[in-house]
Formats: sequence, C-alpha cells, structure tokens
Amino acid sequence: MNKRSFIALAFIAMLVVLAGCGARRSQAYYDYNSKIIASELDGAYTIRAFGRARNAVDAYEKAQKQAVRDVILLGVESSDATVKPLKALLLEVNAEQKYEDYLNAFFAEGGPWQNYCNLRQRRILSSNFARTDAQVVAQVSVTVFRNELKARLIADGILKQ
Repeated sequence: MNKRSFIALAFIAMLVVLAGCGARRSQAYYDYNSKIIASELDGAYTIRAFGRARNAVDAYEKAQKQAVRDVILLGVESSDATVKPLKALLLEVNAEQKYEDYLNAFFAEGGPWQNYCNLRQRRILSSNFARTDAQVVAQVSVTVFRNELKARLIADGILKQ
C-alpha cells in the first residue's frame, strides 16, 4: 500500500468515526410519562415532566402544564418505591371531554394553572432539553401543589367533596 492510499484510507476512517460522535437527535421524538420524584408533607409533589415545542421557553411551559394536567386527569406514577403514586383528581370516565370548556379556560395562556405549580424549588441542572431542527423537548422538575389544586376544583364545582 502506498503512502497516498494509506492517507486516504485513514482520512475516510476518521470521518466515519467523527460522524458517529454527533448528538442523537431521535430522542426528541419519543413520548415520555411524568414521574413523581419527591413528595412534601404539605401536599406538594415534585414531578419530572416533559414538554415539546418549537423553542425552549414554550417547551418548559408545556412541561409545567403537562405536570398539572397529569395530576388532574391521569394520575402520576412514582419513580421511587418510597413515594406513592398519585391517583387522578378527576376519576370520572371521560372527564376530559365532560369538562373540556373548563379545562380549556384553566390551561389558557396566562390561565390559573400557573398558580398551582412552580419551578423555583428545582435543583441546579435538574432541567435539560434536547433540540432537533423541528422541536425542543424539555425535561423539567416541577413542583405541583396538589392540595391547593384540589381545593380549586372543589370550589369551581368540578370535583365533588
């Protein structure tokens, strides 16, 4: 093998190795479920939620909405054996369709859902996001105040005492 073909072969091998070192972009297209990571004695739960949008700010907001929505409609699984999973606040069949108008107003832009969650109690580097050409997926630790949320649903006549 002459020197020129050896250099060309080494260059091609280097390109193949470097092409495999890029970021994996397919992770932004998977669906993720929310999980409880911690619970407080006052009824607050720290939930790991995921949001998907065209930019990071919207993705973080959607992750917060998703955490509150999961507490109301779906329930949240636990990621640890020390924390019990949460049942949904609305256990009715087809609750999402039945209370569609109320939920649309509740989760509207600047709606009251923002009063029942926050990101202030998160740890440093507890949030991250994956970016593709089309979207951003944010993974966020959100604190949801379940007791206050339940009281709001009772006061609005959505949840029975």
